[in-house]
Amino acid sequence: MGLRQNNNDGAATKTAGITSAVSPPANLRQGRDGDMLETMSRKRTTVARDSRKRILLVDDHAVVRFGIRQLIDSQSDLVVCGEEEGAARALAAIEALNPDLVIADLSLKDSSGLELMRNIKAQFPRLPVLAVSALDETIYADLAFRAGALGYLMKEEALEKIPAAIRRVLAGNIYVSDALTAKMLQQQVRGQPDVQESPTKGLSDRELEVFQLIGRWKRTKEIAQELHLSVKTVEYYREQIKRKLNLKDAGELTQRATSWVEREVPA
Repeated sequence: MGLRQNNNDGAATKTAGITSAVSPPANLRQGRDGDMLETMSRKRTTVARDSRKRILLVDDHAVVRFGIRQLIDSQSDLVVCGEEEGAARALAAIEALNPDLVIADLSLKDSSGLELMRNIKAQFPRLPVLAVSALDETIYADLAFRAGALGYLMKEEALEKIPAAIRRVLAGNIYVSDALTAKMLQQQVRGQPDVQESPTKGLSDRELEVFQLIGRWKRTKEIAQELHLSVKTVEYYREQIKRKLNLKDAGELTQRATSWVEREVPA
């Protein structure tokens, strides 16, 4: 009987030792719990950050990109995932970064932003594009939409409008300024023909760009600089426009272009 009692006491001692070994002190448990909570918090933060919509900026002015990036990154639901200054690198960035939306200027370092939009539409048809440009929206908004953009915002507008424009385009809706919306409504009320129904509908997008700039009294050299083209290329487009519209000379071309701009794209 005494022997069994001693054995039981030993077993009890061993059991107590095991219990003590697997149960850490209170302060150690609190430390582990604190680490676990911190890890979980970091994970939640990461998930929240990853849930933000990713925006790719394409603009050939670093200062402009910086300002737009600062504004976007301050939003809780948006983040800039990359920046590019040219069309070729922008397409590669889209492939690598998989953004949810592209903000693109119409005047880029290596080509026209309209060409970039056409390429995005062809290669990434579900990727929305918001045009943010210094170029006159009354001339270029329609061209941007035809190239594949869903929104057009002029840089002279307050930067604070960019997040609202982004969210609207991400939702699949069209974004234009209040001023342009009012002009479009006025045209409809007055019964003015749409650009697509005008006599210039046979012109290509590039020819229409040149035609509109001629109507704004732009010289050939100025048009070449604005569209990143050579003077000879602009002269070629001028000849093509005259041929398609049955115009005799440069004077008649300028008269037709200025008349069209005044009628179709009122200032």
